[in-house]
Amino acid sequence: MLEVAGLETFYGPSQALFGVDLVVGEGQMVALLGRNGMGKTTTIRSICGLTPAKRGSVTFRGREIHRLPAFRVARLGLGLVPEGRRCFPNLTVRENLIATARGEGWDLAAVTALFPRLGERAGQIARTLSGGEQQMLAIGRALMTNPRLLILDEATEGLAPVIRQEIWAAIRDVKGRGQSILLVDKNLKDLLPLAEACVILEKGRSVWHGSAAELAGDAVLQDRFLGV
Repeated sequence: MLEVAGLETFYGPSQALFGVDLVVGEGQMVALLGRNGMGKTTTIRSICGLTPAKRGSVTFRGREIHRLPAFRVARLGLGLVPEGRRCFPNLTVRENLIATARGEGWDLAAVTALFPRLGERAGQIARTLSGGEQQMLAIGRALMTNPRLLILDEATEGLAPVIRQEIWAAIRDVKGRGQSILLVDKNLKDLLPLAEACVILEKGRSVWHGSAAELAGDAVLQDRFLGV
C-alpha cells in the first residue's frame, strides 16, 4: 500500500528528516512512534505532499508520489486526519463532512452511525464543538473521501479518557472493515493491541521496526525510545 524509503525533508536550510523508512501493507495498521519533536508529523506531511521531501521516495500503490502536490496525493486515496483537527470552523458539521465526500462506502449515514454525536450536531457550527467532537469530525471528514490509506496524526491527544475510548472504538471498527491505517499516538495501551507493526523515529531517523507484540513485550525498548 505505502512504502517510504530514505526520506529526507527540510524546512528551509534546516533538515528535519534524515532517513525515514516505513511500510504499510494492504489492510494493515502501522503505528508511527517517537517522542515529541522526533519527526512524526513531518513524516506525515512529507507523505501527503504538504512538506515535500528533498530526497528519498514515497510509493503509494506502486506509484511514486513524493513530487506530487498535496491535492493530487489526496485524490489518489490518502485521507489525512491532521494534528490539531483543522476542521472548517465556520461550517456546520454536515457541511464539513459533505465538503470532502468522494467515492462510495463511507457516506453521511455511515459516518454518523460510527459517530452518533455528529448526527446529533449536524447543524452545529464546527468551532462550537468540544475537542473530542472536533476530532470525531476530523476523522469523519477524512473517511468521507473513502481513502485507500487513512493517516491519523495524534489520534487521541488532549482528549478526556471517555472520549479517547470512543475514538479508539471507532478506529477499531474502521480497521475491522479492512482499512489500511498509519497512526501516530502516544497511548500504547490502546494502540498496540490494534497495530500489526510499529516504526519508531528518533531525531528524524527510523531507529526501530518490528511487530506491535514485540514492542508491547519489551519495556526496555519502550523506555529507551518512548519514555519521558
